[in-house]
Amino acid sequence: MDVDLRKLRYFVAVADELHFGRAADRLHIAQPVLSRQIRALEDELRVALFDRDRRGTALTPAGRQLLIEARPLLTSAEALTRRVRAAADGGITFTIGFMPGITLTTVVQAMRAEHSDLTTRLLRTGWDDQVEVLHDGRADVSIVRLPIDQTGLEIHHLFTEPRVAVVAADHPLADRDSVSIADLADEHLLQDPDAVPEWREVAVEIRTGSRPAIPAIHSVEEKLELVADGTGIAVLPASTAGFYTRRGVVALAVDDLGPNLVALACPTGRRTPLVDDVIEVARALLPE
Repeated sequence: MDVDLRKLRYFVAVADELHFGRAADRLHIAQPVLSRQIRALEDELRVALFDRDRRGTALTPAGRQLLIEARPLLTSAEALTRRVRAAADGGITFTIGFMPGITLTTVVQAMRAEHSDLTTRLLRTGWDDQVEVLHDGRADVSIVRLPIDQTGLEIHHLFTEPRVAVVAADHPLADRDSVSIADLADEHLLQDPDAVPEWREVAVEIRTGSRPAIPAIHSVEEKLELVADGTGIAVLPASTAGFYTRRGVVALAVDDLGPNLVALACPTGRRTPLVDDVIEVARALLPE
């Protein structure tokens, strides 16, 4: 049996919303059409994917399993489409993702000098999508900041760099030459605690279960705005903090905070001579 990718996309939308009306609006189709497509998918798979009653819509065990399987399948299909369209454009296009604070000018120049027919593009990523751009085909390789979910990826370590705590200029710690993780234990961290496991181990708000909701943050600039207005603190690689210098915030050395590990990641099974070349060049030239 062949699974229809369109039906899978419809299924994921309903699974995300757990509401057929909202999912139909998101997909820009009529709700009856969506319901028929989901029923057709259930008939093809010979399982019930959703429990529907007056209380709402919920995934069945089969639905939960399909959701786990469907996301990477749809992502792979999207990546395939991007690569085929890129090939149709002619020439060789190679896209490198990179996290804030990492400068790739010399790497790009070296790749262009070595491959005269190569079109090299850069794609700025963030904490939330630095892995996603590899799985969905937007980037061929990406310079990532660990830790990340390494499933389906090859990881090639490049270098390490110190991390700093960024606080508001009027913060009680702002005039210190350096601080410790314990000094930050009762602060509100404006990022995923998994990104700073050292802080997570001592944080008061984690221990007490009183962690405030993290506002939606889409860039380093937004994060620094929230730091400056006293909403919380952030832990950043030193190069990122240096690149995004601004008034109203202070970067502090943290004595017992481990370094940030920077690596080149590429999808498993997509290692090519061109990928080997960029790994070699990145190891030779980074950090700039």
